[in-house]
Amino acid sequence: MKHDHTHEPPHDATTMTRRNAISTLGVTAVAGALNGVLPSVAGASLPLSEGLPSAAAGRLRQSVARWCFSRTKIDALCATAKEIGLVGVDLLGPEEWDVPKQFGLVCTMGNSFGTIPVGFNRPANHDKLVADGEAYIPKAAAAGVSKIVVFSGNRAGMSDGEGIANCIAGLKRLMPTAEKHGVVLCMEMLNSKVDHKDYHADHTAWAVEVAKGVNSPSFRLLYDIYHMQVMEGDVLATIKASLPYIAHFHTAGVPGRNEIDTAQELNYRGIAQYIADTGYTGVFAHEFIPKRDGVTSLKEAVAVCTV
Repeated sequence: MKHDHTHEPPHDATTMTRRNAISTLGVTAVAGALNGVLPSVAGASLPLSEGLPSAAAGRLRQSVARWCFSRTKIDALCATAKEIGLVGVDLLGPEEWDVPKQFGLVCTMGNSFGTIPVGFNRPANHDKLVADGEAYIPKAAAAGVSKIVVFSGNRAGMSDGEGIANCIAGLKRLMPTAEKHGVVLCMEMLNSKVDHKDYHADHTAWAVEVAKGVNSPSFRLLYDIYHMQVMEGDVLATIKASLPYIAHFHTAGVPGRNEIDTAQELNYRGIAQYIADTGYTGVFAHEFIPKRDGVTSLKEAVAVCTV
């Protein structure tokens, strides 16, 4: 993607993330898992598999992460998303913000104006992040993008308390602009065990303290179920305790960040049911790397989480 402000490659070359999806899968696997799984003809989509429900039939507003299908043309991805009842596409850059509208969808979250390792936990980064954010937020709002992912940055020896305080100070500087434009900045928690070594916001409680300190409706958390299962487990209890601060969810199978199926350890049906029962009205976005036909995998994930 031209404006990839999302995840940096992990230290473990066998692990899949947004930027290294193509290189790690290899040519043959990419063709099957990312490119060949969706039609590339503008406006084309694949029909629903017989017997699988549309996401529109459930209580959760489901979406799909763009980077997981990065070799599929955005119009084809949007057409398929519409066909299976999704509300939009996640993690789009400015060059693709307007495409979902053509299909009656929305960009459910915009890519960041920062990067994972260089984030708000260091005052030296604040001036640039604030300047970039103040330019980026109004453009996102004008395009109908109401949420933008942001990152803590890497620890590099910094204490948790100092990192929290620094994030609060930097993010507060952007809250007047975000509040004015009705945009919510969502800090994503990522695991530092496998995918993002040394990332600071690697526990939910850490990020909740940042949210409490920022104390604005324009700052919330992106709870990535995959990352937090790897890092801390206890998913349902953590969601229950942290839900007032959560504005977005991501999914993927554990371990491996692949399909939501019986080969991984989480009960996504139960998780989806639990979240829906709370009355959550935000977006529940699928961010897994398909190991087989991606459309089939996406439809099956949607069916599992349609409650």
